[in-house]
Amino acid sequence: MMHGVELCQLLLEVISVACVVIGLGKTLWLAARVRDHQPGFPQIRLCFGSWLILALEFQLAADILATTVAPSKEELIRLAIIAVIRTFLNYFLGKELAEQTEHHPTATGPRQS
Repeated sequence: MMHGVELCQLLLEVISVACVVIGLGKTLWLAARVRDHQPGFPQIRLCFGSWLILALEFQLAADILATTVAPSKEELIRLAIIAVIRTFLNYFLGKELAEQTEHHPTATGPRQS
């Protein structure tokens, strides 16, 4: 069971890194397309920010799995701190992106079809 959890944790971390890399690629591609347009910057931020939120969610899931194997008091405290920080970042980044989306609904990210 321990190896299964470690494998799932590794998979979640790889997916998180993939989200950042894909988001960077899409953001650079978008930046190349809109560089001559002034309203393009908010679209670029929305695109990359959406991918970062997704990556943070996968990282938090990986941390939770890592702690479930044999949690010590120190590991649980570490997880709690990491969870609070990532949730805080995720909340405010999501809030900022929602506000940006209201002003620039044409931005692209992983959550839009």
